[in-house]
Amino acid sequence: MGTTRKPDRHRTRDTYRQVIALTGPLLPGVSFLGRLPTATVQFGSVLLVVRTSDSLSAAGLTGGVLALGQVVCGPLVGRLADRHGQRRVVLAFSLANALAVAALVAGALAGLPMAVLALLGAAAGGTVPLVGPLARARLVALARRAGAPESTVGAALSFESTLDEMSFVLGPALVGLASVLAHPAYAMGGAAVLVAVCGSAFALHPTALAVAPAREEGDPARARAAVAPAPMPSCVPHLRASLALQGVMFGACQSGITALTTRLGQENQAGLVYAAMGVMSAVAGLAMAAVPARLGLPLRWRLATAAALVLSLPLLRITSLPGLYAVVTVLGVAYAPHLITVFALTERAVPPARLAEAMALATSALVGGQALSVAVTGRLTEAYGPTAAFAVASTAAALTFVIALTARPTVHSGRAGHDPHARVKDEPARTTS
Repeated sequence: MGTTRKPDRHRTRDTYRQVIALTGPLLPGVSFLGRLPTATVQFGSVLLVVRTSDSLSAAGLTGGVLALGQVVCGPLVGRLADRHGQRRVVLAFSLANALAVAALVAGALAGLPMAVLALLGAAAGGTVPLVGPLARARLVALARRAGAPESTVGAALSFESTLDEMSFVLGPALVGLASVLAHPAYAMGGAAVLVAVCGSAFALHPTALAVAPAREEGDPARARAAVAPAPMPSCVPHLRASLALQGVMFGACQSGITALTTRLGQENQAGLVYAAMGVMSAVAGLAMAAVPARLGLPLRWRLATAAALVLSLPLLRITSLPGLYAVVTVLGVAYAPHLITVFALTERAVPPARLAEAMALATSALVGGQALSVAVTGRLTEAYGPTAAFAVASTAAALTFVIALTARPTVHSGRAGHDPHARVKDEPARTTS
């Protein structure tokens, strides 16, 4: 007689308990609050400059260079964390980011020229401590070091992606609330305090030692790898392209939602519609821990991108607010599974000594795709209406599906016995749940 299998919900709960046990209950809360300012300052900078200058062009420029600063400097933060350890890098960037955001607030309130505000925005974006990507790298490193099964590693990535989704839903909502009740400067000031306190707490948490640089671990093999790391596998550009296109979908949906709600005279509903999509995505992300291991990552990638393509097509026919809510909420089901799967494929493909950099590059691809999409589709909606933006979203989904079908992800083998994060090449056909 075989043993009775646990219901999926019980197995999922047990898996997430294993994830929390890797870090303790404090770190997830600290990392969530530490990444919340990243989601706050992007939208908050635009509202702040609009309120203080009455200039949409100044606001757009400030928000744009802020995003550009994060895209350009994010990989550098990850590279520094790989070489020097998360503790000192995150601590330095958290304090620098708090000062940069505070300077942006002060400059906007003082009515400084647009060029100065743009420079301050670039500084605020370039000093983002990347708590989200580095938390993801840290949690995976802890799971690998503990010899956790692949289900726990996958759940760790699901958990981190869910925290990201929650932060990008809650952050803009808090900014909007502060703007309505008082002034967006309050939200931006709160973000500066939060990144200084919680970013520093994330940096100083004992788990930062799990991703200490090689020279601190006394491992000559890892030290040599850190100084002269192996090149990134060729499959990684495909994974980053997939994330960039996911960002394009985010940006196009954001522009389309804003344009359609404005056309319907319900512009105050735009944030709620986008939040509904984010909440559904977060729920789907948590549910990913229940997906059977026999469904290998490449297959999950193809299924997630196929779902995004199919579920995005009804956007082209939407003309009412209830229909928009329904379609966008259902579309959210495909987002988190795609993100989680691509981050998992990235983690397996890259050398362990470059994990933080790889996660930062992946996040930069996502943010860059979204920023570019917002800029382009915003103009398209002015000329052709919301359907044009939704068409861009569906096209991006189609291209992502093509990449998932044609790419051949690889697995980095590591060096068993030398590298604490060493991995053995998976054989998807033989994996058991």
